[in-house]
Amino acid sequence: MSQRTLLIPLSSFFIAHLLISGVVSTTFTLTNKCGYTVWPGILSNADAPALSTTGFSLQKGESKTITAPASWGGRLWGRTYCSQDSTGKFSCLTGDCGSGKLECSGTGAAPPATLAEFKIDGYGGMDYFDVSLVDGYNLPLLVVPQGGSGQNCTSTGCVVDLNGACPSELKVTSTGGESVACKSACEAFRSPQYCCSGAYGTPDTCKPSSYSEIFKNACPRAYSYAYDDKTSTFTCASADYQITFCPAPNTSQKASQEQNSENTNTNTNTPLINSTMVYEGALSQNGASPSMYGNVLGSHVTAGIVSFTVAIWQWRQLF
Repeated sequence: MSQRTLLIPLSSFFIAHLLISGVVSTTFTLTNKCGYTVWPGILSNADAPALSTTGFSLQKGESKTITAPASWGGRLWGRTYCSQDSTGKFSCLTGDCGSGKLECSGTGAAPPATLAEFKIDGYGGMDYFDVSLVDGYNLPLLVVPQGGSGQNCTSTGCVVDLNGACPSELKVTSTGGESVACKSACEAFRSPQYCCSGAYGTPDTCKPSSYSEIFKNACPRAYSYAYDDKTSTFTCASADYQITFCPAPNTSQKASQEQNSENTNTNTNTPLINSTMVYEGALSQNGASPSMYGNVLGSHVTAGIVSFTVAIWQWRQLF
């Protein structure tokens, strides 16, 4: 009898906790709109459980939905030019996770790779997410919240193909000479100035470089260097997420061709695509340097700037 009466308050406490947190689980629907196969990889944060899969194949036009538990955190990316050798070893030319298998099994993407990063049900019960080019770029990627709420709950990503416009010193090419990825300056030159390390390890000393600005100019909402929080971190409450590789219209084309903006959100002034060069869409922002300790969500912040800044700092430490 005592065991039964104990179960009632415990179950009530569990249900109350779920109601307060607002998140039971989150779904990620990954869709491949590229003209070729993409092999998504998934890496959970150290404090988060592994998902049901850590790597799989998506044929052209195919989708797959994955469920993540409450408070999950981690990153997702697309691997390209993958194959299996005669010994059964699986490897990819870009985004390879080094496991030797289709499943990444706890290892991350070798740069350069376009990353989608998430912390579900984080500070204040909000999901924090971004698309990062800090480790370089290998293919277009768009994250669109589904059914969530919040003034900064909006799509983000890099929806143009930067490989064709990549500076020669950053290019990764296939054996046939095709540009298949674009390194970050940190990866290419291993300099503290580009890696935001050593004497350049703070927001005050590490500023955007001419290389990171190539990424930022093309994809204004994506992270372009380590302290690019101001225009690149987004939040939602109780959302699911659509993640699309090579989102339409026709973003498998080279960056030198015209692109149409897919920005359907009206809650942010930051465009999804910069129109000052070869892209159609909203005007680009001016060149003010972002700061990790700046006002991350602009005028939409309602929780107090100091507390929110601490939350962003904690979020970035996860990656």
